[in-house]
Amino acid sequence: MTKLKRQKVVMVANIPAPYRVPVYNRLSLSPEFEFSVIFCAEREPNRQWTLPALDCPHRFLREHMHVRGGRYIHNNPDVVTQLWQLRPDVLITTGFNPTHLFAFGYAMLTRSIHIAMTDGTSQSEKSLGDLHRLVRRFVYARSSAFIGASRGSAQLYSDYGVPERAIFQSCLAVDNAKFALDGERYCDLMFCGQLIPRKVPLFAIEVAERTSDLLARPVNLLVVGAGPMQEEVERRAADARGARVELAGHVPQQRLPAFYARSRIFLFPTLEDPWGVVANEACAAGLPVLISPAAGAAGELVVDGVNGEVLPLDVEAWARSAAALLDDQDRWNRFSEAARNQAARFSFEAASHGIRDAIMFALSK
Repeated sequence: MTKLKRQKVVMVANIPAPYRVPVYNRLSLSPEFEFSVIFCAEREPNRQWTLPALDCPHRFLREHMHVRGGRYIHNNPDVVTQLWQLRPDVLITTGFNPTHLFAFGYAMLTRSIHIAMTDGTSQSEKSLGDLHRLVRRFVYARSSAFIGASRGSAQLYSDYGVPERAIFQSCLAVDNAKFALDGERYCDLMFCGQLIPRKVPLFAIEVAERTSDLLARPVNLLVVGAGPMQEEVERRAADARGARVELAGHVPQQRLPAFYARSRIFLFPTLEDPWGVVANEACAAGLPVLISPAAGAAGELVVDGVNGEVLPLDVEAWARSAAALLDDQDRWNRFSEAARNQAARFSFEAASHGIRDAIMFALSK
């Protein structure tokens, strides 16, 4: 009996990320199709990730990128050469960098099946200009399936007229088991992220100060991360009133779980984040999360009043919520258990199933 040829699926992604590499590895084991990834670069200069083993078939393009508005724009024309060599039946593009558009052009030229994938939301793309929106409409009108990281991504696709049946979710996830550590939680509050204006790290220090006022005791704040605001954060931490601020700097991925295990409440203020994987880490570690509504994880991973609170960036509101949790152990225990239960729904398995379902849907059309 002649063995049926498996369809080739190629994804074009920016760089390997710790929350996606395990998903790629799982997809590469699929008996239904051959899966590989083309990366625009091995890493971007502002990322200091420690990556798990990249076991799926993959290729790196000749690095060519530039910075615009703090974001790295990849422009790799040689993606077309690589695609001609691989000859995919299905092509997944994960954005709208020039490299992704070159790849989409290949799909149109060869009449390959195209699948669009994004972590974006209507909120994160609200400032796009007319040309960017026009390009998206053109690509989406010629795509067979759509993969989004969240309900916000699904809404973004719906805003462009994509039918619900063609939208699939591939959640962002972490290794939940690695973060499920027990420890002496002597840090009242924790902030983890790049020290950049969009992440508003100084807000976390202000919340710690006001929480100290409300509890009438010193409050310990752990700050994990590095970035352009490092010196400003150090100066502000040194002058913090009523708050003891520990600046841990950049912490490698494999050491992060121990830092969450020493903390009680996670602060996730942000002006804009399509999702926020740090919220996954915090929930997996059993931390109640106070989160800005500008984070995609708000309302989906972090549910207001269940495993955290979704609050506008108001110091008084955040401090009162933090103080209430720190002052009520039963309430903290309920939120902590709910946080771990929520995190369990966001796994590498669920993420890979979402991509697999999108591929099978596109192939069946």
